[in-house]
Amino acid sequence: MEPYSRLTAVAVPLDDANIDTGRIFPSRFLRKPRSAGYHNFLFRDARFDETGNERPDFIMNRAPYRAARIVVAGANFACGSSREPAVYALVDAGFRCVIAPSLGDIFFSNCFRNGLLPVVLPAHDVIELRRQLHAQPGAHMTVDLDAQHVHGPDGGVYPFEIDATRKLRLAQGLDDAALARAYLAEIERFEREHLAAWPWAAVRAKAT
Repeated sequence: MEPYSRLTAVAVPLDDANIDTGRIFPSRFLRKPRSAGYHNFLFRDARFDETGNERPDFIMNRAPYRAARIVVAGANFACGSSREPAVYALVDAGFRCVIAPSLGDIFFSNCFRNGLLPVVLPAHDVIELRRQLHAQPGAHMTVDLDAQHVHGPDGGVYPFEIDATRKLRLAQGLDDAALARAYLAEIERFEREHLAAWPWAAVRAKAT
């Protein structure tokens, strides 16, 4: 997982509230392996028509936003089901940050395991950021994880809160496997001590 520090990139405004994970990643693609390219399925039904042609009215298909790496969304973004492919699709499409007044709880947790920074800001600040992005299509924003600041297109600074453990995880690029390896010595020591105190557990494990 790529470490996260400071990102300056094009931001795309998504004004709708309650965009659910089924809209972000339609359920019919859930059986596809990630190697199929999950970026191809991101907002698939909003981006493409029934014949596979791009819908010109969808904002991500417009030239100024094609290189976007930051999403500034409406309230309750990524609500609905717990499907982690919604996060995979955003990451595989190059996004590293989602900013919204609120986010689906499970989606929020999944972000930290996949290098996507979820930022929660007051609703009025998010509305103002989206207003600026609509006024300046293709405008850049900066999201500074170290300082915990979002810098709007107009230079305004918006502080955000983040759990220290999750911040460290993103800053060091630690996915679940890497996080476990970081504590491998402690895990092995616990297992030795546990089996020494409960030797019958080892015998039962072998028997099964």
